[in-house]
Amino acid sequence: MERFVSMVTRFSDNLLHQQSTDHDEVIEKLFSEVCGLKGFPKIPDPKLEECAIQLWNWAVTKNVGGTISTTQKAKVRHVACSLLLCSEPENPTEGVIRKQILMASKTGRTWLDCKNPQMADHFLRLAVTSLETLYGQLTSKSDAASDNASSKGDVEKDLLRVLSCQAESALSQGSNQEAVVYMQRCKEMLLRLPKDTAYLSLMCYNFGIDTYNLRKFEESAFWLSQSYEIGKMNVKFAPGSEVQAKVLRLLAIVYLEWDCQRFQEKALNAVILANKECVSASGLYLKIRILLRCGASDDHIRAGLNEMLESKVSLELCLSTVRLLMSEDRETLAFEYLKRVCQHFEAFPDLGTALVLHIELLLQRGKELLGKQKIEDVITGHYTGKQLSPQALTSLHVMLWDKASKHFEARNYSEALQWYNYSLSFFKAGQMEPNSAKLQRNRASCFLHLKQLEKAKEAIKEAERSDPDSIFTQFSVYKIAVLENNVEKAAKAVRAIGRLSRSPVAKEDGLLVSENAASQLLSLAAQIALENEQQETAMKALESLCENCEDGAQVLTALRCLVRLVLSTIEGSSDEMRNGTLDGLLSYLQMALQKVSRQCRMTVEQRTEEANWFRKIAWNSALRCESSPGRMRDFFVLSYQLSLLCPPDRTLLVGQKTCLLMAAAASLELCRKSLPSAQAEPLTQALEYIQTCGEVWKTLKASGSSPMDPTDTLLLLYEFEARAKLNDPTVQTVLESVLELENVESKVLETIAALAMEPPAHFPLLCKKALRVALSLRKKQPQPDLASCSKCVHSLIKLSLPSGVSEVEARVLEEVWDYYEEALSIITTAPDDFPEMETLWLLTRAWNTGIVLYSLAQYPEAERWCGLAMSFIRHLRSMQDGYQTQMSGLYSDILDRLDKAKRNLMEE
Repeated sequence: MERFVSMVTRFSDNLLHQQSTDHDEVIEKLFSEVCGLKGFPKIPDPKLEECAIQLWNWAVTKNVGGTISTTQKAKVRHVACSLLLCSEPENPTEGVIRKQILMASKTGRTWLDCKNPQMADHFLRLAVTSLETLYGQLTSKSDAASDNASSKGDVEKDLLRVLSCQAESALSQGSNQEAVVYMQRCKEMLLRLPKDTAYLSLMCYNFGIDTYNLRKFEESAFWLSQSYEIGKMNVKFAPGSEVQAKVLRLLAIVYLEWDCQRFQEKALNAVILANKECVSASGLYLKIRILLRCGASDDHIRAGLNEMLESKVSLELCLSTVRLLMSEDRETLAFEYLKRVCQHFEAFPDLGTALVLHIELLLQRGKELLGKQKIEDVITGHYTGKQLSPQALTSLHVMLWDKASKHFEARNYSEALQWYNYSLSFFKAGQMEPNSAKLQRNRASCFLHLKQLEKAKEAIKEAERSDPDSIFTQFSVYKIAVLENNVEKAAKAVRAIGRLSRSPVAKEDGLLVSENAASQLLSLAAQIALENEQQETAMKALESLCENCEDGAQVLTALRCLVRLVLSTIEGSSDEMRNGTLDGLLSYLQMALQKVSRQCRMTVEQRTEEANWFRKIAWNSALRCESSPGRMRDFFVLSYQLSLLCPPDRTLLVGQKTCLLMAAAASLELCRKSLPSAQAEPLTQALEYIQTCGEVWKTLKASGSSPMDPTDTLLLLYEFEARAKLNDPTVQTVLESVLELENVESKVLETIAALAMEPPAHFPLLCKKALRVALSLRKKQPQPDLASCSKCVHSLIKLSLPSGVSEVEARVLEEVWDYYEEALSIITTAPDDFPEMETLWLLTRAWNTGIVLYSLAQYPEAERWCGLAMSFIRHLRSMQDGYQTQMSGLYSDILDRLDKAKRNLMEE
């Protein structure tokens, strides 16, 4: 036990002198140590008693400051009381016993407050034991009888408190009979303790409330009856008539909800008794409620209603009673009572509430004609000094609008308009407020359905004057503009709706307008325009929806509509209109790409479906742009970008490859049509598309490709052209890659040659290299295409020996001579198939070269080239005779001049 005392003392010191507010750990350790004791072993150590008192006082001071929780307080009191009991001497004095009683009873009460009745029971029993011990000691004393009587009275008072706590504990644990036994002992003690009458009565009342909340009606009725009986035991110290009436009213409600038919008499007696104790509005209302539930006659209920009016209850309670009568199908009685209420409160400022209720009940019962008469009376009164209160007027407006709305939904527009006009009657002329604007919009809708356009316009003008910054007002303006075929006004209204939808907060009748309200209106606006065959206006509405709506799915739906509308206008339009339409379509598709790529709420299937739809539109649109390479490129690039949002498969990859190839080709075509200063950008873009396409193509080839697929060749051709026109020196590497292709065609090399010299490109060496390989490939064919071969030779000669040159290097002459020999060999092979004009060109170019050499005094070479030219004459067919005669004479003259020039040279 020494260890226990030491531990408890140390923990107590820690708790008492701890500076921080976090006491939970120390309290738990103390509580655990004490709970480990079996029973309350006697430990005669003064330290324990001292610890007990200090802990108890500490809990009291902390409780005042609210720095510990109820559970922590209960645990500290538990420890303090247990320590005091352990340190109890063999023959405890009266003072020690009183301390035990105080601590045990308050500890038990605290555990009850913590909803832990099991723990409370232990200390409450200890308190009872100590009280009985003290009572026995006091009884055994014979001296100071008056003091003893006082002390014994205090003990009995404490015992009553503890017994009532035991009753509460038993009841919370579901032991109602045990609680009854404890309470019976308390009642017996009341004869000696009359001042506790109110306490015990209220305790039973609380028990009645607790059991009522648990729907234990029988137990609740018992406790409430006990509360009332205890209050009657001593009127002087009873809770008071108001509380007694309250108890009886709850008792009546318990009987009513328990079994109305079985306990109707008891319920009625209880409420009648309550009203005798202290008449109240709630009691009178409850009496009517019970009479109705019990099926009482109209006369009995009428007597209760008379009692209510005589008791000067509020108008609000009377109207609640009218509603109660209506809910119980006592219509005649309800209207009769309502009429009396209106007469009774005729001078009352809130009488309008009763009038509005009267109208409401008439309309609920389908008595529209009587309801309308009553409304017209109220309107007349409104303008003759009998105005409704703001609250009553608001209720009436809601009722009128609800009635109008129902007629509108039933397409009974004339009737709906009449109800809206009733509401309008309460608005002052020129009154400006949002509700007035909404009312005018609703009236305008009715007028439109009734084909009364001018009246609708007047109503909307009033709405605009009251609330121009409402999307609903602008929508009404739009509807009328469409009906009048006023495109400009409709477009203005659409822009206003879009602008207003971006406002931080929009309101309609005090309620926040949903974020989708503007989008829904714009969607409806497009539908209305299409129904009226105004496609341009519909497109403006859809465009505004796309610009202002946050709902990606709704935007995509609008974009689909826009795309379909645009496509329907392309066919048959002029080139200028067609180009403008395609530009609009391009912008829609770009927006679609943005929305689909950012939509995080879409499933994979939804994203794929949307992307595929717009991808195909972009593809087909690109094919419409043959005369506009810039647009074609943009559409193909969009189609490719949209395809990236779809799960990849071979078909999709082939589509991506084609898009990129076509985009590159379109960029190159755009370059050809652009000014030199604007060519760099499309060429750079072409290279980007070629590189990306190459990566896609690698993926496709890895899964197998056709050997006849021209993709490799096209990629190299496009890359060669782009790099050549960018004057990129790596263009030579591209040519090498072309030459490394399997089965490269001569036509490809001829194209390469042409591109190498197509401005701004200028790569003559690469051009000649490509032509030489192309010529070689053509000659190797089983049946060479002589026309193509001649073109190759022609181009090689032209590149090597440009016309108009006044001086020629010997190396170049030898190279060109080889080309001429190549040409002669080709002609010799098939003289009849070689183009005659090409033969004439070769002849002329060789002759002119000889003349140039002659002028440069290079006589041997001049003779050689002129002789070469003469060798081609025999290959001329239709022109041979003419040129034979002409050229032979010239050739003789040249030879003579050559001989003469040679002799002069030798003489010198």
